[in-house]
Amino acid sequence: MSKTRVFSGTRATGRLHLGNYFGAVKGYIDLQNDPKYDCIYMAVDVHTITTPYDHRTLAQATKEIIMDYLAAGLDPEKAVVTIQSLVPEHVELAFLFASIVSVAKMQHLPTFKDKVKQHPDNVTMALLNYPTLMAADILAYKTELVPAGLDQEPHIEVTREIARRMNDLYGTDFPETKRFATPAQYVPSLTGEGKMSKSVEGSSINLTDDLATIKKRLASCPTDSGKGSTIPEKGGVANLLTFVEIFQGSERKKSYEADYFGNGLRYGDLKAELAEAIFDHLAPIREKRLELEKNPDYVNKVIKEGAEKARAIASATLAETKRKMGFYVQN
Repeated sequence: MSKTRVFSGTRATGRLHLGNYFGAVKGYIDLQNDPKYDCIYMAVDVHTITTPYDHRTLAQATKEIIMDYLAAGLDPEKAVVTIQSLVPEHVELAFLFASIVSVAKMQHLPTFKDKVKQHPDNVTMALLNYPTLMAADILAYKTELVPAGLDQEPHIEVTREIARRMNDLYGTDFPETKRFATPAQYVPSLTGEGKMSKSVEGSSINLTDDLATIKKRLASCPTDSGKGSTIPEKGGVANLLTFVEIFQGSERKKSYEADYFGNGLRYGDLKAELAEAIFDHLAPIREKRLELEKNPDYVNKVIKEGAEKARAIASATLAETKRKMGFYVQN
């Protein structure tokens, strides 16, 4: 029985945090451990340059994603783990796809409009072409499933549209990729608004943060008086109690809620105890990360071998696509 191909990637814009882990990486691990799936996971550094970035730190930031992946539990014996830019077929395939996608289509995507608002002075062709590059990432491997959040559905729909048009025009056999929601846990922001994010200052706790850093980050989480007849359904207090449930269990959360309704909830004590629980929970990841930092040759080997495996697939797809589009292709 043939395996179902899975692809996903993480932009090299910062270290992996709790939201990445509970919202995505744990799902990646489940998929790699299931023999029904053939998984490819990348640090997508070419996507990183579609918005302002620091060229002096890009290479290291990209490698940090790979080390965080491995520390969290991705296994190069079970999945391809590598870096996007080491597979240049992605970029060439994206250009071919761009020949059948209109500028108007790209400009009307909600994600493009959001990025234009965030970076009005950096509206580049790379940003406009982000969805075609994402389609190339996916279709280079004839991926059937992409584990991703609902916010990525517009991009995956573009991928399906590109697959259909390429198949109709040139007789390719690209699948109509589906978004696949792995079992995931929502991790809120420490700011009290929205979900944890690398792009929001003070929003996140990284997988490898030390205890002092975790305490400092939790200390900034907004709270109230600690007493009342109704616990807020959103904001800093609600988010803190969500963290308590994730890392300390529902019973501990209930005891804090009882304090809130009774003599009052002491947030200093809650945050200190919660920091210890998060630190202990992340201990295996932190220890594995330290081992990887001491063994850069192994990390480089994983990246190199992953790129070779990925290129073997992507180069065949690119050659086939170019032949069907009418290009001269050497055997």
